[in-house]
Amino acid sequence: MEKVRRVMSNLSSYAVRMARLSARIFGDVVRPTDSKSMKVVQLFKEPPLAQKKEVYEWYPEHKIYYSLTQRLRYMGLFRDEHQDFKEEMRRLRKLRGKGKPKKGEGKRATKKK
Repeated sequence: MEKVRRVMSNLSSYAVRMARLSARIFGDVVRPTDSKSMKVVQLFKEPPLAQKKEVYEWYPEHKIYYSLTQRLRYMGLFRDEHQDFKEEMRRLRKLRGKGKPKKGEGKRATKKK
């Protein structure tokens, strides 16, 4: 670190500017930094976690699994108790007359008459 400072102080201003420009072009650190800052630089050089294959392939593709389970459920080969419960609740609400009104039969339409 100290050696870099001494070398940089002995160079002309043109050489210093060219060294900084080449460091920028090739992705190196432009100015001399300490080890703590270099750790941050190394962290930012790595690709983000979201782009690493072992991260984004960890969980299954939910859309594909959902569509497969829906098809199997329709065929009677898969039992989704939560979906069954939701359908049953929807059916019971409709029996009690709690469903959505048909087009033209809502509150606003009944007010005008």
